[in-house]
Amino acid sequence: MGEVDGKQKKAEELVDQAEGAVINSISETMDLYGVTPSIGRLYATMYFKHKPMTLDDMKDDLGMSKPSMSTAVRKLQDINIVQKVWKKGSRKDLFLAEKNFFQYFSLFFGDKWEREAKLNLNAINYAEEKLQQVLDDEEAGEDLKERAEQDIQQLEDYRKYCHWLERLVQSIESGEIFEFLPIEEEDSANNENK
Repeated sequence: MGEVDGKQKKAEELVDQAEGAVINSISETMDLYGVTPSIGRLYATMYFKHKPMTLDDMKDDLGMSKPSMSTAVRKLQDINIVQKVWKKGSRKDLFLAEKNFFQYFSLFFGDKWEREAKLNLNAINYAEEKLQQVLDDEEAGEDLKERAEQDIQQLEDYRKYCHWLERLVQSIESGEIFEFLPIEEEDSANNENK
């Protein structure tokens, strides 16, 4: 092996080590998005591919069976972090990993937080209506009325949180959040992390 081949091999090992470190960390944290580490590993591997992949490509890279690979890709599509793409002349399905984490964060958490706020506000409204009936009932005991009053006061704090969550979602959807918490430029982020 020549000196150039040795340097090339060393450079390839360094790239593999760098990608491997990030792939491991992404796969370990994908539980935040409701997927297992093995599905996270698939996404992270796809993240470092600079062109769309077929299921066969993925199977070869990860050593998973084609059916389990297909299930994993469907799960990643369900959470919108992998998209099916079309390529002229290709007869196989091709998939591409989302690389814009800000966009993905906005979609994923925005949807979840919006759902949380809506469901809980509906429950709060329902509960307050029932609790008010107890307060208006002359025959209800003082202990129950006191409990209903405490619940109503507590639910008001919960309502404030749900409305705040709705505003957070609106700021994410509009992009306004990035005015308050700007995306750092590459140079300033690198300087702070070193």
